Amino acid sequence: MERSSTICDDTTESAVEDVPASPNGFNVGARLRAFRQQKNISIDAVALKAGVSKSFLSRFERDLVQASIASLLRICDAIDVKPGAIFDPPATSFVKAGQGAPINLGGVGMRERIVGGVGNEHMMTLHSVIDPGGGSGPEAYAIRADLDLVHVISGELDISVGGEDYHMTSGDTLSFDPKIPHTWRNPSASEPCVTLWMIVPPPA
Repeated sequence: MERSSTICDDTTESAVEDVPASPNGFNVGARLRAFRQQKNISIDAVALKAGVSKSFLSRFERDLVQASIASLLRICDAIDVKPGAIFDPPATSFVKAGQGAPINLGGVGMRERIVGGVGNEHMMTLHSVIDPGGGSGPEAYAIRADLDLVHVISGELDISVGGEDYHMTSGDTLSFDPKIPHTWRNPSASEPCVTLWMIVPPPA
Protein backbone atom coordinates (compact mmCIF):
# COMPACT_ATOMS: atom_id res chain seq x y z
CA MET A 1 0.00 0.00 0.00
CA GLU A 2 1.50 3.27 -1.10
CA ARG A 3 1.27 6.12 1.35
CA SER A 4 0.18 8.49 -1.41
CA SER A 5 -3.42 7.32 -1.00
CA THR A 6 -3.61 9.18 2.32
CA ILE A 7 -0.94 11.86 2.00
CA CYS A 8 -1.58 15.47 1.16
CA ASP A 9 1.29 17.94 1.05
CA ASP A 10 -0.87 20.70 2.56
CA THR A 11 -0.67 20.95 6.31
CA THR A 12 -3.79 22.97 7.06
CA GLU A 13 -7.15 21.32 7.31
CA SER A 14 -8.81 23.84 4.98
CA ALA A 15 -6.29 23.02 2.27
CA VAL A 16 -6.61 19.30 2.82
CA GLU A 17 -10.39 19.47 2.45
CA ASP A 18 -9.98 20.71 -1.13
CA VAL A 19 -8.13 17.56 -2.21
CA PRO A 20 -10.48 14.81 -3.42
CA ALA A 21 -9.71 11.24 -2.47
CA SER A 22 -8.45 8.96 -5.20
CA PRO A 23 -11.35 6.91 -6.67
CA ASN A 24 -9.11 3.84 -6.84
CA GLY A 25 -7.50 4.32 -3.44
CA PHE A 26 -7.81 2.20 -0.32
CA ASN A 27 -10.88 3.15 1.74
CA VAL A 28 -9.00 4.49 4.76
CA GLY A 29 -11.82 6.77 5.90
CA ALA A 30 -14.43 4.02 5.78
CA ARG A 31 -12.17 1.69 7.79
CA LEU A 32 -11.69 4.35 10.47
CA ARG A 33 -15.43 5.02 10.59
CA ALA A 34 -16.00 1.29 11.20
CA PHE A 35 -13.47 1.33 14.07
CA ARG A 36 -15.11 4.44 15.54
CA GLN A 37 -18.57 2.89 15.40
CA GLN A 38 -17.34 -0.38 16.91
CA LYS A 39 -15.97 1.59 19.86
CA ASN A 40 -19.21 3.63 20.09
CA ILE A 41 -17.35 6.95 19.88
CA SER A 42 -19.24 9.91 18.44
CA ILE A 43 -17.93 11.75 15.41
CA ASP A 44 -18.04 14.96 17.46
CA ALA A 45 -15.73 13.50 20.13
CA VAL A 46 -13.21 12.28 17.54
CA ALA A 47 -13.23 15.60 15.65
CA LEU A 48 -12.67 17.55 18.89
CA LYS A 49 -9.81 15.33 20.08
CA ALA A 50 -8.15 15.18 16.66
CA GLY A 51 -8.41 18.93 16.12
CA VAL A 52 -10.39 18.76 12.87
CA SER A 53 -13.89 19.95 12.02
CA LYS A 54 -16.85 17.60 12.14
CA SER A 55 -17.64 18.36 8.49
CA PHE A 56 -14.11 17.41 7.40
CA LEU A 57 -14.16 14.19 9.43
CA SER A 58 -17.55 13.27 7.99
CA ARG A 59 -16.26 13.73 4.43
CA PHE A 60 -13.04 11.87 5.25
CA GLU A 61 -14.98 8.90 6.64
CA ARG A 62 -16.88 8.74 3.36
CA ASP A 63 -13.57 8.80 1.43
CA LEU A 64 -14.49 12.07 -0.27
CA VAL A 65 -11.28 13.85 0.81
CA GLN A 66 -7.74 12.94 1.77
CA ALA A 67 -6.08 13.62 5.10
CA SER A 68 -2.50 14.59 5.80
CA ILE A 69 -0.35 12.07 7.65
CA ALA A 70 -0.50 14.26 10.76
CA SER A 71 -4.29 14.48 10.66
CA LEU A 72 -4.58 10.75 10.02
CA LEU A 73 -2.39 9.96 13.03
CA ARG A 74 -4.43 12.30 15.27
CA ILE A 75 -7.67 10.67 14.15
CA CYS A 76 -6.23 7.21 14.85
CA ASP A 77 -5.16 8.40 18.29
CA ALA A 78 -8.63 9.82 18.99
CA ILE A 79 -10.20 6.47 18.13
CA ASP A 80 -7.41 4.54 19.91
CA VAL A 81 -6.53 2.54 16.80
CA LYS A 82 -3.00 1.65 15.70
CA PRO A 83 -2.38 3.12 12.22
CA GLY A 84 -1.21 -0.25 10.90
CA ALA A 85 -4.57 -1.81 11.74
CA ILE A 86 -6.19 0.30 9.02
CA PHE A 87 -4.53 -1.80 6.35
CA ASP A 88 -5.32 -5.20 7.87
CA PRO A 89 -7.79 -7.20 5.77
CA PRO A 90 -11.33 -6.45 7.03
CA ALA A 91 -13.39 -9.23 8.59
CA THR A 92 -16.20 -8.42 6.15
CA SER A 93 -16.29 -6.70 2.78
CA PHE A 94 -19.38 -5.33 1.04
CA VAL A 95 -19.07 -4.26 -2.59
CA LYS A 96 -22.09 -2.74 -4.32
CA ALA A 97 -22.78 -3.65 -7.93
CA GLY A 98 -20.32 -2.00 -10.30
CA GLN A 99 -18.17 -0.58 -7.50
CA GLY A 100 -15.34 -3.08 -7.23
CA ALA A 101 -11.82 -1.80 -7.89
CA PRO A 102 -10.98 -1.96 -11.63
CA ILE A 103 -8.12 -4.30 -12.47
CA ASN A 104 -6.38 -5.27 -15.69
CA LEU A 105 -4.94 -8.79 -15.73
CA GLY A 106 -4.62 -8.94 -19.49
CA GLY A 107 -7.04 -10.42 -21.98
CA VAL A 108 -8.84 -8.92 -24.95
CA GLY A 109 -12.19 -7.11 -24.98
CA MET A 110 -13.02 -7.36 -21.31
CA ARG A 111 -13.57 -5.30 -18.17
CA GLU A 112 -12.76 -6.68 -14.73
CA ARG A 113 -13.25 -5.55 -11.14
CA ILE A 114 -12.06 -7.05 -7.86
CA VAL A 115 -15.16 -7.79 -5.80
CA GLY A 116 -13.62 -9.91 -3.06
CA GLY A 117 -10.32 -10.63 -1.38
CA VAL A 118 -8.72 -7.17 -1.45
CA GLY A 119 -5.81 -7.38 0.99
CA ASN A 120 -6.53 -11.08 1.52
CA GLU A 121 -3.69 -13.52 0.99
CA HIS A 122 -6.04 -16.49 0.61
CA MET A 123 -8.24 -15.70 -2.40
CA MET A 124 -9.23 -13.18 -5.07
CA THR A 125 -12.69 -12.80 -6.63
CA LEU A 126 -13.18 -11.02 -9.96
CA HIS A 127 -16.29 -9.86 -11.80
CA SER A 128 -15.65 -9.91 -15.55
CA VAL A 129 -17.63 -8.62 -18.51
CA ILE A 130 -16.28 -10.21 -21.67
CA ASP A 131 -17.25 -8.61 -24.96
CA PRO A 132 -18.34 -10.76 -27.94
CA GLY A 133 -15.23 -12.49 -29.25
CA GLY A 134 -13.17 -11.32 -26.27
CA GLY A 135 -11.19 -13.55 -23.97
CA SER A 136 -7.76 -14.55 -22.76
CA GLY A 137 -6.17 -14.52 -26.22
CA PRO A 138 -5.03 -17.38 -28.46
CA GLU A 139 -2.04 -18.45 -26.35
CA ALA A 140 -2.70 -20.80 -23.42
CA TYR A 141 -1.44 -19.59 -20.06
CA ALA A 142 -1.02 -20.90 -16.52
CA ILE A 143 -0.86 -19.14 -13.14
CA ARG A 144 0.70 -20.10 -9.82
CA ALA A 145 -2.43 -20.78 -7.76
CA ASP A 146 -4.17 -23.86 -6.37
CA LEU A 147 -7.71 -23.38 -7.65
CA ASP A 148 -9.53 -21.36 -10.30
CA LEU A 149 -13.33 -21.32 -10.31
CA VAL A 150 -15.45 -19.59 -12.93
CA HIS A 151 -19.22 -19.12 -12.74
CA VAL A 152 -21.14 -17.82 -15.76
CA ILE A 153 -23.77 -15.29 -14.70
CA SER A 154 -25.03 -14.62 -18.22
CA GLY A 155 -23.98 -15.33 -21.77
CA GLU A 156 -21.63 -18.04 -23.01
CA LEU A 157 -18.02 -18.95 -22.31
CA ASP A 158 -15.81 -21.47 -24.11
CA ILE A 159 -12.90 -22.61 -21.96
CA SER A 160 -10.16 -25.11 -22.70
CA VAL A 161 -8.13 -26.62 -19.85
CA GLY A 162 -5.25 -28.88 -20.78
CA GLY A 163 -6.85 -29.63 -24.15
CA GLU A 164 -10.25 -30.46 -22.65
CA ASP A 165 -13.00 -28.16 -23.93
CA TYR A 166 -16.05 -26.87 -22.05
CA HIS A 167 -18.95 -24.80 -23.37
CA MET A 168 -20.50 -22.91 -20.49
CA THR A 169 -23.80 -21.05 -20.36
CA SER A 170 -25.70 -19.08 -17.73
CA GLY A 171 -25.58 -20.82 -14.34
CA ASP A 172 -22.66 -23.14 -15.19
CA THR A 173 -19.63 -23.38 -12.89
CA LEU A 174 -16.21 -24.88 -13.60
CA SER A 175 -13.31 -25.33 -11.20
CA PHE A 176 -9.84 -26.41 -12.29
CA ASP A 177 -6.14 -26.32 -11.51
CA PRO A 178 -4.91 -23.01 -12.98
CA LYS A 179 -1.36 -24.38 -13.24
CA ILE A 180 -2.68 -26.36 -16.23
CA PRO A 181 -2.43 -24.26 -19.44
CA HIS A 182 -5.86 -22.90 -20.36
CA THR A 183 -7.65 -20.41 -22.60
CA TRP A 184 -11.15 -18.99 -22.67
CA ARG A 185 -13.30 -16.74 -24.85
CA ASN A 186 -16.84 -15.49 -25.39
CA PRO A 187 -18.01 -17.28 -28.56
CA SER A 188 -21.07 -15.08 -29.07
CA ALA A 189 -21.11 -12.64 -31.97
CA SER A 190 -23.46 -10.23 -30.22
CA GLU A 191 -23.89 -10.87 -26.48
CA PRO A 192 -21.40 -10.11 -23.69
CA CYS A 193 -20.54 -12.80 -21.18
CA VAL A 194 -20.66 -11.91 -17.48
CA THR A 195 -18.64 -14.14 -15.18
CA LEU A 196 -17.43 -14.44 -11.62
CA TRP A 197 -13.93 -15.85 -11.05
CA MET A 198 -12.38 -17.01 -7.79
CA ILE A 199 -8.62 -17.66 -7.62
CA VAL A 200 -7.15 -19.42 -4.57
CA PRO A 201 -4.73 -18.08 -3.49
CA PRO A 202 -4.26 -14.85 -5.50
CA PRO A 203 -1.73 -15.42 -8.31
CA ALA A 204 1.84 -14.85 -7.20
